[in-house]
Parts: sequence; C-alpha cells; structure tokens
Amino acid sequence: MRTLISTAFISLDGVVEAPGGEPGYRNSGWTFKDMEFLPEAFEIKGREQQEASAMMMGRTSYEAFSPVWPEMEDFATYKVMPKYVVSTTLTDDALVSNWGPTTILRSLDEIAELKETEGGPIIVHGSATLNRNLSDAGLIDRYHLLVFPLLLGAGKRLFSDTDKDTQKLRLVEHEAYANGLQKNVFDVVR
Repeated sequence: MRTLISTAFISLDGVVEAPGGEPGYRNSGWTFKDMEFLPEAFEIKGREQQEASAMMMGRTSYEAFSPVWPEMEDFATYKVMPKYVVSTTLTDDALVSNWGPTTILRSLDEIAELKETEGGPIIVHGSATLNRNLSDAGLIDRYHLLVFPLLLGAGKRLFSDTDKDTQKLRLVEHEAYANGLQKNVFDVVR
C-alpha cells in the first residue's frame, strides 16, 4: 500500500491559501513577506522530492503549478515524476506536455485504488479542497506541515470543519527555527 503524504505551508490558524503569491487572496504571498529565509527550515521540501514516487494535486493547484514548476530548478525532480490530478472537470487536452506523465483521477474511490498499488509515497501539494476531502475520507497517512507564525484570519484551510470522529496523529518529527517557523511531521494513527 502506498503512503499518501499531505505537505503544506500553513499559518498558525490553519490557512493554506495562496502562500506563494497566487492572485485573488488578500494576504497572497504570506510565506515570504517579512519572514527571514532560513534554508534549514525548508530542508523537508528537498527531502520530499527525493522520497516521493508520485505527486498528486487538485485541478486548481495543477492549473497554478503546471505553467511554472516544470521549468523551476527547485522542482526538477518533480518534472519526470508521475502526476495525478484529481478533478471532475479537467480534460486530457488541458494537461501540459512538458511535465512528465499525468493521469486524471475522478473520485476518492480512484485515489483509494491508487493507494493499493505498488510503489512509493505520493506527495500532495497545495490543493486545499482535495486535502480536506482526502482527510475526511481517511486517505491521508502523513502530514508534513511548515507552520508559519502568522494569523491570517479568512482563507482556505487545510482541515475541514466536518463533524467527524476524532482522528489521532502521532508527532514523528519536529523542529522550531529562529525565524519562528515550525516543522511538524505527523503520522495518522489508524
């Protein structure tokens, strides 16, 4: 069974919207505004590329990443990695041709079936709506969270407000950095 890892830049109050400067959000680009850059705080991002065997994202994140990430040196490993885009509306002709093999998945059932196949971990980038749905369906196995010392108020959140049973997490790795960032890696307890 493959491990599904959710990775996110997240504010202390749970917002994950537009961390890199995506348009349309009041606090867009919050990860790098007035924040001292410490390379050691982002070490996990390089490690994710080395450990993952595939990448998954929702349509909105795919449409934001696909014009940019294929040419970014920081994400070179992801270029050839298989990608899965979860969408009920995206069509094959909307996929870019310079970003490695990409498969469109239409449902949570298809994601559950993918997890049952052979292969290494699948990393989920961005994709707030997808993350909430995956979490609510019990499909996420691990969280890689870089928590920023910010309160953003309104914005898309990583976790839903669905009334559900308690889901326990086990902290397996953590570190605090001089700029206030915290790395928290949690395994989902089954």
